[in-house]
Amino acid sequence: MSRISSATHEIYQMDALAARDQWVNRIHPLVKLILTVVYIAAVVSFSKYDIVGLAGMAVYLVAGFLLSELSVKKCLRRLRVVLPLVCIVGLANPFLDRSPVYLGAVCVNGGVISMITLMMKGVFAVIASYLLIATTSIEKICFALRLLHIPKILVTQILLTYRYITVLLGEANRMTQAYALRAPGQKGIHIKAWGSLAGLLLLRSIDRANEVYESMSLRGYTGDWLYMGSKIRLRWQDIIWLAVWLAIFAVFRKFPVILIVGRMFS
Repeated sequence: MSRISSATHEIYQMDALAARDQWVNRIHPLVKLILTVVYIAAVVSFSKYDIVGLAGMAVYLVAGFLLSELSVKKCLRRLRVVLPLVCIVGLANPFLDRSPVYLGAVCVNGGVISMITLMMKGVFAVIASYLLIATTSIEKICFALRLLHIPKILVTQILLTYRYITVLLGEANRMTQAYALRAPGQKGIHIKAWGSLAGLLLLRSIDRANEVYESMSLRGYTGDWLYMGSKIRLRWQDIIWLAVWLAIFAVFRKFPVILIVGRMFS
C-alpha cells in the first residue's frame, strides 16, 4: 500500500471510530468541544517547573481511552509524525535555562524540568484533540462550532476541506500510479516532474471543486450547511458530564493531587 493510500485509509478509519455507537460518542459535541478547549487551556497554564501537577492532568486522557475503548497503540501510531515534532520544541531548554530546581532533596537543572513539562503539554494537547476527533464526527464538530457562533464560511471551509481531502488524495494517487507505469524501475518521482505534476494536481482540484459546488447548488445549497449534529439535543447527562470534568480540571489545576494522594498512602 502506498503512502497516499495509507493516509486515505487512516481517514476512513477515523470516520469509522467517530461513527461507533459508544456512550462517549453520543455525548453532545458541544460538551466535548468545550471540554477539549478547557483541558488544553488548563494544561498550557501550568508553570514550566510544575511537572507533578501537570502529570495529574493525564487523568482525562486515561479516562477518555478507557471509556471510549480506543487503542493507545493505534493512537501513538497515527500521531507518530506529530508527537516527535511537538517534543522537539523543548530540546533547547536544558541549554537555555540553567536555574536549579529542587525535587524534594534533589537539585535538578531547571531546563531539564521545563523541557519535560513542555513536551508533556504538547503531547497532552495533541492526544486530547485525537480523543475529540475519534469520538465525534466532523459534522458534529462543525455543528458545535456553529453553536459557538463561529462564522459559517469558516466552518463550511473546515468541513469541506476534511470531507474532500480524500478526493484530493485519490487524484494524487492516480497521478503517481500513472507516472510509475510510464517510468518503470524508477524510485519515486523525478525532481524535474514535480512542477508539472503539482500544476496538474492544482488544475484537477479546481475542476473537481467546480463540480462539487455545482452539485451542492443543485441540491439547494445557499451558503449554510445542515449538519448531522443538528438532530442532537443537549441532555441532562451531558450537563453532568461537563460539570464533573470541569470540577476535576479545577481541582487538579489548583491542588497537587498526586502529591496529596502519595502522602496519604505513604
